[in-house]
Amino acid sequence: MRIQVITLFPRLFEPFLRESLLGIALREGLVEIAVHDLRDWAQDRHRTADDAPYGGGPGMVMKAEPLVRAIEALAGPKGAGRRARVLLLSPQGRRLDQARLEGIAREQHVVLVCGRYEGVDQRAIELAVDEELSLGDFVLSGGEVPAMAVIEGVVRLVPGVLGNPESTRAESFQGGLLEGPHYTRPEEFRGLRVPEVLRSGDHAAVERWRQEQARAVTRRRRPDLLGEEA
Repeated sequence: MRIQVITLFPRLFEPFLRESLLGIALREGLVEIAVHDLRDWAQDRHRTADDAPYGGGPGMVMKAEPLVRAIEALAGPKGAGRRARVLLLSPQGRRLDQARLEGIAREQHVVLVCGRYEGVDQRAIELAVDEELSLGDFVLSGGEVPAMAVIEGVVRLVPGVLGNPESTRAESFQGGLLEGPHYTRPEEFRGLRVPEVLRSGDHAAVERWRQEQARAVTRRRRPDLLGEEA
């Protein structure tokens, strides 16, 4: 899988891409990730990528010209024959969930566009963006952290990245449930003991317990996943 990122702050991604599963996946060639500075596509000597909004108001708006040039250089023009799926990280986008991450993971090539400031010139969105995505109903300074979340969520779904392929099967949101509680050694800590069933060696009983706990946790914290009201 190939992921490319367009951002005004490419250095934010350097430590993120070196560590943990991402770093291993990149070093082993399981994924390819490239981060590009949007200002490389600006054509004035100041490398301008933003300007004041029409109609007045606070803040700045990302300019259409360099952004469209950058996207088309990496993904091709919007429409049939495009080389990559172009996703803009934006508060106005569809809320990201596990199902959408799984869909993105099936793409061969994705371009993530990190918004900044007050937003992106709407013409860039209409001319060059395939889809807008949001992490949720809150505002960040830019799309870099959401882009990292997408990368993290997608790369771990790429075959070979996780040491145990079963890990994704038993995770939260698989089958519409959150994961239940987890325990490890010691057996007792400050008077709290690991549930007996987890120490029983009865794998069928453990699985039943985990399903029961997952349903209980989901009903308590996210009843909407079960089609219930809070």
